[in-house]
Amino acid sequence: MAKKQKGNRIQIILECTEQKGSGVPGMSRYVTQKNRRNTPERLELKKYNPFLKRYTVHKEIK
Repeated sequence: MAKKQKGNRIQIILECTEQKGSGVPGMSRYVTQKNRRNTPERLELKKYNPFLKRYTVHKEIK
């Protein structure tokens, strides 16, 4: 019987970095997946922030 392996794809949360210091209520977060073997470092993407109404940098949190 084959051993069940842990998958390489994991679910991550991306959180806006600019909104924390701006004083605007709410928090922009996105849920996505990444391959832990290909990208072991933390992911950083530009995503739309509906509270600030513009594209901002979102970093992976854990």
